[in-house]
Amino acid sequence: MNRPDETQQPSPAGTPALEVRNLSVGYAGAPPVLRNLNFTIQRGEIAVLLGGSGCGKSTVLRTLTGLLASVAGQVHLLGEFFSSPEDPAGEAGREALLHRIGLLFQGGALFGGMSLLENVLYPMRRCSKAPRAVQERVARMRLGQVGLAAYADYMPREISGGMRKRAGIARALALDPEILFLDEPSAGLDPVTSAELDALILNIRREQNMTFVIVSHELASIDAIADRAFYFDRETRSLLDQGTPAELRANSPHAVVRDFFARKAAAPGS
Repeated sequence: MNRPDETQQPSPAGTPALEVRNLSVGYAGAPPVLRNLNFTIQRGEIAVLLGGSGCGKSTVLRTLTGLLASVAGQVHLLGEFFSSPEDPAGEAGREALLHRIGLLFQGGALFGGMSLLENVLYPMRRCSKAPRAVQERVARMRLGQVGLAAYADYMPREISGGMRKRAGIARALALDPEILFLDEPSAGLDPVTSAELDALILNIRREQNMTFVIVSHELASIDAIADRAFYFDRETRSLLDQGTPAELRANSPHAVVRDFFARKAAAPGS
Protein backbone atom coordinates (compact mmCIF):
# COMPACT_ATOMS: atom_id res chain seq x y z
CA MET A 1 0.00 0.00 0.00
CA ASN A 2 1.21 3.53 -0.76
CA ARG A 3 1.37 6.24 1.85
CA PRO A 4 -1.65 8.57 2.04
CA ASP A 5 0.49 11.30 0.47
CA GLU A 6 3.47 10.25 -1.59
CA THR A 7 6.13 12.71 -0.44
CA GLN A 8 8.73 10.05 0.42
CA GLN A 9 10.31 7.35 -1.70
CA PRO A 10 11.45 4.03 -0.24
CA SER A 11 15.16 3.44 0.12
CA PRO A 12 16.85 1.03 -2.32
CA ALA A 13 16.23 -2.60 -1.44
CA GLY A 14 19.89 -3.24 -0.58
CA THR A 15 20.12 -0.38 1.89
CA PRO A 16 20.19 -1.43 5.57
CA ALA A 17 17.18 -0.33 7.53
CA LEU A 18 19.35 0.90 10.39
CA GLU A 19 23.05 1.52 10.96
CA VAL A 20 24.44 2.51 14.35
CA ARG A 21 28.01 3.80 14.48
CA ASN A 22 29.96 4.38 17.70
CA LEU A 23 26.73 5.35 19.43
CA SER A 24 26.64 6.28 23.10
CA VAL A 25 23.27 6.84 24.75
CA GLY A 26 22.17 8.34 28.03
CA TYR A 27 20.87 11.45 29.71
CA ALA A 28 22.27 14.93 30.19
CA GLY A 29 24.49 15.34 33.23
CA ALA A 30 25.01 11.61 33.77
CA PRO A 31 27.53 9.06 32.43
CA PRO A 32 26.41 7.25 29.25
CA VAL A 33 24.12 4.30 29.89
CA LEU A 34 25.66 2.40 26.96
CA ARG A 35 28.80 3.27 25.00
CA ASN A 36 30.30 2.73 21.54
CA LEU A 37 27.47 0.69 20.06
CA ASN A 38 27.92 -0.59 16.51
CA PHE A 39 25.35 -2.72 14.73
CA THR A 40 23.33 -2.97 11.54
CA ILE A 41 19.75 -4.16 11.00
CA GLN A 42 18.79 -5.25 7.51
CA ARG A 43 15.51 -4.51 5.79
CA GLY A 44 12.85 -7.09 6.57
CA GLU A 45 14.58 -8.32 9.74
CA ILE A 46 12.93 -8.68 13.13
CA ALA A 47 15.62 -7.52 15.55
CA VAL A 48 15.12 -7.77 19.30
CA LEU A 49 16.99 -5.59 21.81
CA LEU A 50 17.33 -7.46 25.08
CA GLY A 51 19.20 -7.64 28.35
CA GLY A 52 18.63 -7.45 32.07
CA SER A 53 16.53 -4.78 33.75
CA GLY A 54 18.19 -1.39 33.67
CA CYS A 55 20.65 -2.33 30.92
CA GLY A 56 19.56 0.54 28.65
CA LYS A 57 17.63 -1.22 25.90
CA SER A 58 14.68 1.19 26.10
CA THR A 59 17.15 4.10 26.15
CA VAL A 60 18.59 2.77 22.89
CA LEU A 61 15.10 2.57 21.40
CA ARG A 62 14.32 6.14 22.46
CA THR A 63 17.54 7.31 20.81
CA LEU A 64 16.92 5.37 17.59
CA THR A 65 13.46 6.93 17.25
CA GLY A 66 14.57 10.50 17.95
CA LEU A 67 12.90 10.81 21.35
CA LEU A 68 16.29 11.15 23.04
CA ALA A 69 19.41 12.86 21.70
CA SER A 70 22.49 10.69 21.39
CA VAL A 71 25.52 11.37 23.57
CA ALA A 72 27.97 10.48 20.80
CA GLY A 73 28.04 8.62 17.50
CA GLN A 74 25.60 8.42 14.63
CA VAL A 75 22.35 6.77 13.57
CA HIS A 76 21.65 6.18 9.88
CA LEU A 77 18.02 5.35 9.17
CA LEU A 78 16.80 3.89 5.87
CA GLY A 79 20.04 4.86 4.16
CA GLU A 80 19.94 8.46 5.32
CA PHE A 81 21.67 10.32 8.12
CA PHE A 82 19.28 10.61 11.08
CA SER A 83 21.05 11.94 14.13
CA SER A 84 24.23 12.71 16.00
CA PRO A 85 24.99 15.24 18.75
CA GLU A 86 25.74 17.79 15.98
CA ASP A 87 22.59 16.76 14.03
CA PRO A 88 23.75 17.92 10.55
CA ALA A 89 20.57 16.53 8.99
CA GLY A 90 18.64 19.43 10.45
CA GLU A 91 15.12 19.46 11.83
CA ALA A 92 13.46 19.17 8.41
CA GLY A 93 15.47 16.08 7.50
CA ARG A 94 14.74 14.44 10.83
CA GLU A 95 11.03 15.19 10.54
CA ALA A 96 10.87 13.62 7.08
CA LEU A 97 12.54 10.45 8.35
CA LEU A 98 10.28 10.27 11.40
CA HIS A 99 7.30 10.00 9.04
CA ARG A 100 8.85 6.79 7.69
CA ILE A 101 8.90 4.94 11.02
CA GLY A 102 6.20 3.78 13.42
CA LEU A 103 6.46 3.46 17.20
CA LEU A 104 4.48 1.41 19.71
CA PHE A 105 4.98 2.67 23.25
CA GLN A 106 4.73 0.40 26.28
CA GLY A 107 1.10 -0.33 27.06
CA GLY A 108 -0.05 1.03 23.69
CA ALA A 109 -0.21 4.64 24.99
CA LEU A 110 -3.56 5.30 23.32
CA PHE A 111 -5.37 8.57 23.89
CA GLY A 112 -8.03 7.67 26.44
CA GLY A 113 -10.50 10.30 25.24
CA MET A 114 -10.42 9.08 21.62
CA SER A 115 -12.01 6.04 20.02
CA LEU A 116 -9.73 3.46 18.43
CA LEU A 117 -10.53 4.93 15.01
CA GLU A 118 -9.67 8.43 16.20
CA ASN A 119 -6.41 7.15 17.68
CA VAL A 120 -5.36 5.61 14.37
CA LEU A 121 -6.44 8.74 12.49
CA TYR A 122 -4.40 11.01 14.75
CA PRO A 123 -1.00 10.74 12.96
CA MET A 124 -2.69 11.11 9.58
CA ARG A 125 -4.54 14.24 10.71
CA ARG A 126 -1.18 15.71 11.73
CA CYS A 127 1.06 14.53 8.90
CA SER A 128 -0.95 13.55 5.82
CA LYS A 129 -2.44 15.80 3.15
CA ALA A 130 -4.76 13.05 1.92
CA PRO A 131 -8.51 13.80 1.89
CA ARG A 132 -10.34 13.01 5.12
CA ALA A 133 -12.32 10.20 3.48
CA VAL A 134 -9.08 8.54 2.35
CA GLN A 135 -7.59 8.88 5.82
CA GLU A 136 -10.61 7.22 7.42
CA ARG A 137 -10.53 4.40 4.88
CA VAL A 138 -6.84 3.78 5.64
CA ALA A 139 -7.47 3.91 9.41
CA ARG A 140 -10.26 1.35 9.19
CA MET A 141 -8.07 -0.86 7.00
CA ARG A 142 -5.30 -0.70 9.63
CA LEU A 143 -7.71 -1.67 12.39
CA GLY A 144 -8.86 -4.57 10.25
CA GLN A 145 -5.26 -5.60 9.69
CA VAL A 146 -4.81 -6.09 13.46
CA GLY A 147 -8.17 -7.78 13.92
CA LEU A 148 -10.04 -4.79 15.37
CA ALA A 149 -12.33 -3.78 12.50
CA ALA A 150 -15.42 -4.30 14.66
CA TYR A 151 -14.02 -2.14 17.49
CA ALA A 152 -13.38 1.13 15.65
CA ASP A 153 -15.82 3.09 17.82
CA TYR A 154 -14.73 1.57 21.14
CA MET A 155 -12.78 3.61 23.68
CA PRO A 156 -9.44 2.24 24.98
CA ARG A 157 -10.94 1.60 28.43
CA GLU A 158 -13.56 -0.68 26.86
CA ILE A 159 -11.10 -3.20 25.43
CA SER A 160 -8.50 -5.61 26.82
CA GLY A 161 -4.79 -4.97 27.23
CA GLY A 162 -3.93 -7.15 24.27
CA MET A 163 -6.42 -5.29 22.10
CA ARG A 164 -4.91 -1.98 23.18
CA LYS A 165 -1.51 -3.24 22.03
CA ARG A 166 -3.05 -4.19 18.67
CA ALA A 167 -4.66 -0.76 18.36
CA GLY A 168 -1.29 0.81 19.14
CA ILE A 169 0.25 -1.19 16.30
CA ALA A 170 -2.56 -0.06 13.97
CA ARG A 171 -1.76 3.57 14.89
CA ALA A 172 1.97 2.94 14.35
CA LEU A 173 1.12 1.61 10.86
CA ALA A 174 -1.06 4.60 9.97
CA LEU A 175 1.52 6.40 7.81
CA ASP A 176 2.71 3.19 6.12
CA PRO A 177 6.14 3.16 7.77
CA GLU A 178 9.17 1.18 6.64
CA ILE A 179 10.31 0.31 10.18
CA LEU A 180 8.23 -0.44 13.27
CA PHE A 181 9.78 0.11 16.70
CA LEU A 182 7.96 -1.74 19.49
CA ASP A 183 8.71 -1.21 23.18
CA GLU A 184 7.86 -4.31 25.25
CA PRO A 185 4.83 -5.32 23.15
CA SER A 186 4.20 -8.52 25.14
CA ALA A 187 4.63 -7.03 28.61
CA GLY A 188 1.68 -7.76 30.89
CA LEU A 189 -0.03 -10.13 28.45
CA ASP A 190 -1.04 -13.71 29.16
CA PRO A 191 0.78 -16.40 27.13
CA VAL A 192 -2.04 -16.93 24.63
CA THR A 193 -2.50 -13.20 23.94
CA SER A 194 1.27 -12.79 23.67
CA ALA A 195 1.45 -15.62 21.13
CA GLU A 196 -1.35 -13.99 19.11
CA LEU A 197 0.62 -10.73 19.08
CA ASP A 198 3.73 -12.61 17.91
CA ALA A 199 1.69 -14.10 15.06
CA LEU A 200 0.46 -10.63 14.11
CA ILE A 201 4.03 -9.29 13.97
CA LEU A 202 5.14 -12.19 11.76
CA ASN A 203 2.12 -11.70 9.50
CA ILE A 204 2.84 -7.98 9.04
CA ARG A 205 6.47 -8.76 8.22
CA ARG A 206 5.41 -11.41 5.71
CA GLU A 207 2.83 -9.19 3.99
CA GLN A 208 4.83 -5.96 3.90
CA ASN A 209 8.49 -6.99 4.30
CA MET A 210 8.40 -4.75 7.36
CA THR A 211 11.49 -4.24 9.50
CA PHE A 212 10.89 -4.54 13.24
CA VAL A 213 13.09 -3.31 16.09
CA ILE A 214 11.62 -4.65 19.33
CA VAL A 215 12.59 -4.22 22.97
CA SER A 216 11.64 -7.38 24.84
CA HIS A 217 12.65 -9.67 27.69
CA GLU A 218 9.95 -12.28 26.95
CA LEU A 219 11.93 -15.37 25.95
CA ALA A 220 9.00 -17.17 24.32
CA SER A 221 8.35 -14.20 22.05
CA ILE A 222 12.04 -13.71 21.31
CA ASP A 223 12.35 -17.35 20.21
CA ALA A 224 9.17 -17.11 18.14
CA ILE A 225 9.87 -13.95 16.16
CA ALA A 226 13.50 -12.78 16.33
CA ASP A 227 15.82 -13.15 13.36
CA ARG A 228 18.59 -11.66 15.48
CA ALA A 229 18.93 -10.54 19.06
CA PHE A 230 21.22 -7.88 20.52
CA TYR A 231 22.22 -8.32 24.17
CA PHE A 232 23.03 -5.13 26.10
CA ASP A 233 24.95 -5.41 29.36
CA ARG A 234 24.57 -3.04 32.31
CA GLU A 235 27.95 -3.86 33.89
CA THR A 236 30.09 -3.24 30.83
CA ARG A 237 27.71 -0.63 29.36
CA SER A 238 28.09 -2.29 26.00
CA LEU A 239 26.48 -4.36 23.29
CA LEU A 240 27.90 -7.58 24.66
CA ASP A 241 26.77 -10.04 21.97
CA GLN A 242 24.50 -10.47 18.98
CA GLY A 243 23.20 -13.37 16.90
CA THR A 244 20.18 -15.58 16.49
CA PRO A 245 18.50 -16.58 19.76
CA ALA A 246 19.67 -20.16 19.23
CA GLU A 247 23.28 -19.04 18.70
CA LEU A 248 23.29 -16.85 21.78
CA ARG A 249 21.68 -19.55 23.94
CA ALA A 250 24.15 -22.25 22.94
CA ASN A 251 27.33 -20.54 21.85
CA SER A 252 27.72 -17.08 23.37
CA PRO A 253 31.17 -16.73 24.96
CA HIS A 254 29.55 -14.68 27.73
CA ALA A 255 28.00 -16.60 30.61
CA VAL A 256 25.60 -13.77 31.40
CA VAL A 257 24.09 -14.10 27.91
CA ARG A 258 23.75 -17.88 28.13
CA ASP A 259 22.25 -17.54 31.61
CA PHE A 260 19.70 -15.01 30.33
CA PHE A 261 18.41 -17.46 27.73
CA ALA A 262 18.49 -20.31 30.25
CA ARG A 263 16.56 -18.21 32.82
CA LYS A 264 19.43 -18.89 35.21
CA ALA A 265 19.90 -16.57 38.18
CA ALA A 266 23.33 -15.10 38.78
CA ALA A 267 25.23 -16.62 41.69
CA PRO A 268 25.23 -14.46 44.86
CA GLY A 269 28.08 -11.97 44.77
CA SER A 270 28.78 -12.50 41.07
